[in-house]
Amino acid sequence: MGSKATVHKGIARFAGRVRLGGKDGFGAAVRALTVAMAVVLACLCAPAVVQAAETAQTVATGYKMAGDAEKIRIVVDLDREPQPKWFLLRWPNRLVLDLPDTRLAIDAHDLKARGLVRNVRCGRLDDGTARLVLTGKGPFLVDKLDVLKNEEGAGWRIVIDLKAASAREFEAALADQALSTGSTAATKGQRVGTGPVSAPSHRFTVVVDAGHGGVDGGAEGVTGAVEKDVTLAFARLLRDKLAAAGPYDVFLTRDSDVFLRLDERVRIARQHEADLFISIHADTISVKSLRGATVYTVSDKATDAEAQALADRENLSDRFAGMEIKGDDPEVTDILIDLIRRETHSFSLRFARTLVGQLSTTVGLINNPHREAGFRVLKAPDVPSVLVELGYLSNAKDEAQLLSSDWRDKAADSIVKAVGLFAQARLQTGG
Repeated sequence: MGSKATVHKGIARFAGRVRLGGKDGFGAAVRALTVAMAVVLACLCAPAVVQAAETAQTVATGYKMAGDAEKIRIVVDLDREPQPKWFLLRWPNRLVLDLPDTRLAIDAHDLKARGLVRNVRCGRLDDGTARLVLTGKGPFLVDKLDVLKNEEGAGWRIVIDLKAASAREFEAALADQALSTGSTAATKGQRVGTGPVSAPSHRFTVVVDAGHGGVDGGAEGVTGAVEKDVTLAFARLLRDKLAAAGPYDVFLTRDSDVFLRLDERVRIARQHEADLFISIHADTISVKSLRGATVYTVSDKATDAEAQALADRENLSDRFAGMEIKGDDPEVTDILIDLIRRETHSFSLRFARTLVGQLSTTVGLINNPHREAGFRVLKAPDVPSVLVELGYLSNAKDEAQLLSSDWRDKAADSIVKAVGLFAQARLQTGG
């Protein structure tokens, strides 16, 4: 309506100039007519200008996510350089990514959550900003957020690397965020990982992992005992005995009959900043006469064919949930991470030897009771970890012991003593 009124005023002004007559009046009238016509053209072209402005928006054309419960990478493809901003929220743990003046043209199927990310939501704010909200399964850190130009072809992409973290680390990242502007603008090639967080004094933390669960029942005994039930019962007993024995914080990876991916079990250990991870199992073997407990630590090379076969079977657990099994993503291991892994492996070996010594006085062990193989569930780079095979369900005597409350008490007490010795040594050495 305002534009029409302006046009009318221009025309009236032109008519007035013509009525004044004379050379000056006519020139003024011509000028007035020129202005009026320009206004008319501007009004007629206004919709086209608005449409051009809309098409000038950045368009997010693709979204990809790959990784597991420990690390995950998100890639957002765009047709031009974006100016993203991001911030963290708690309860639940979320990453919010804002893309100003951006339209989302992403296939909803591609937004399916996986690994460390529990849920992905997207929408558009009133000012034309596109917003992506990623909800984690637990605490996490933004290890890196890059804005990169595509080397081959047109367009840009945002690359976000998230990694599982403890609640303390997530809170520290929130505190850093609060000290800044409340959000972080990303630039090309920017690394935004939070630096090391100084750990306050905390109680020695043990995460006990009951092997298998849910659709993955594990091994089955000669009289029908199911491994997932045996491991859960023992894990609960061990948790209670540890909590009563010392100043420990003890967590279970599962406290019910649920399926957990192997990397999810590792994520839970890291989330709690575990000082020790103990995975409980009770396998079967073709040699029915073989019996006794075994303690395993992780190694790229198995100590023997039996250890390798066991690791291969345990590493296939994810298949029970219909999940595709892929090899580890190639990554460049820097010197610091390599040193951490070496130290962690050293601690794992130390605890394994202590545990074998304690179990040998109360329960039967197989020959060479400390063995090594490439168990995926033991691969946390910063958590000393062991896998304990309590016995073989394929052996009738072992199965009877695993179902005996007296035997379970003795075995759990031996593990508690080993944990106490290990925790004391760590405290004395400061490691």
